[in-house]
Amino acid sequence: MHKKDIVVVVSGLAASGKSTLSRLLAERLGVERYSGGEALKSIAKRKGFDTSGNRWWESEAGMQFLALRERDESFDRMVDEELLRLARRGGVVIDSWVLPWLFDSGFKVWLKADREVRAERLAKRAGLSLETARRILEERDARNVELYRRLYGLKLGEDFTPFHLILDTSRLSSEEVFDIVYLAVRHYFDL
Repeated sequence: MHKKDIVVVVSGLAASGKSTLSRLLAERLGVERYSGGEALKSIAKRKGFDTSGNRWWESEAGMQFLALRERDESFDRMVDEELLRLARRGGVVIDSWVLPWLFDSGFKVWLKADREVRAERLAKRAGLSLETARRILEERDARNVELYRRLYGLKLGEDFTPFHLILDTSRLSSEEVFDIVYLAVRHYFDL
């Protein structure tokens, strides 16, 4: 198998472990990594938003950009079209909320975690109080789920038909998540 034949798509709600897993997989597999969230953040920067810091999505500016995306779906469509192009090219690991429903090939993973665990992760990562992290996650989840329902008719967090592996990361370390998914990917691609 050639590296260009490898396409892994990691999906899940915020703070489920998508970015960490996709980074580890890309490094181990020796392929490129792309992130839908980072691509959207890049667009926000070009639109004049200050995207610095590791808590940008949870910041007031991040929420303002989400509101802009809700009014103008072209940002998400542009990112998703680019991620589709990269997936078709191959040799990638991509983390994306919606690509598993848009791309018909590759190995697809849904990471899930209890809302409280996700809030704890977000609070730690972004330096927020646990209560603030809970509130932000609840709002972001609801708004993103609705955005992608309107955009593509998807039922994020409800429809798992595109996935080869659904993994609850609530009680697992990032290394344990990686070990499980890497084993599945190796078998899927016969590596």
